[in-house]
Amino acid sequence: MVTPYDWQEAISHRAGYIESRLSGGAPVIAISHNDGIVVVTVRRQAQKIYEIYDRLVFAGLGQQSDVEQLRVTAIDFAHQEGFQRSEEDVSIQRVVMALSQPMKRAFGDFNSAPFVARSLFAEVGSTPDKDKFFLLDYDGDYSIRGGWALLHGGRALQPEIIDRMQSAAKPNGKVEAVVKSLQDVWATLVSEGEKTFAELTENLQPETVLMMRTGFETNRFRVL
Repeated sequence: MVTPYDWQEAISHRAGYIESRLSGGAPVIAISHNDGIVVVTVRRQAQKIYEIYDRLVFAGLGQQSDVEQLRVTAIDFAHQEGFQRSEEDVSIQRVVMALSQPMKRAFGDFNSAPFVARSLFAEVGSTPDKDKFFLLDYDGDYSIRGGWALLHGGRALQPEIIDRMQSAAKPNGKVEAVVKSLQDVWATLVSEGEKTFAELTENLQPETVLMMRTGFETNRFRVL
């Protein structure tokens, strides 16, 4: 007979396994700017930041096959929503909620493999204060952020990182300066300030994207 204690212990082991797999992943940082949403990370080979629909951007951390499955599912859902309803009805919240339930079921079902992935979803609004950021965890739980969001392998952020992100969240100024600030935060998060961003990414490929606030006549998703 399986007791509640046995189930809780099994869930704990399952979460511990996923956490250990995610701990070495490269963080992804996103922040609001007057020109749009800036997203910064690094990669070895596979792309990590994607456009999933007009105004909507996605980034993942974890097992590449699981990240790709989430990306494809998000794209399919967004386009289905846009076809059945309208483009204006496709919101990042509806996309995240559509992914949340399958991830929750997979995490609690011991007969199937859970998603080894954390995801960041963002929607650019008409002004920076209307931008939306969602962090979707491997157990299907999600949280909402305003102004900025940080996707990483750990659970809690140090107060220093939070302070630096809040300082960097200034819509005015040049995009290049914002990118430099986020790279410095990324370096601090990875090495606790012991090495610079350039030193940490010597054998990696920096990846920076601007999801533009305007540009209906062109693709808003711009690789910097």
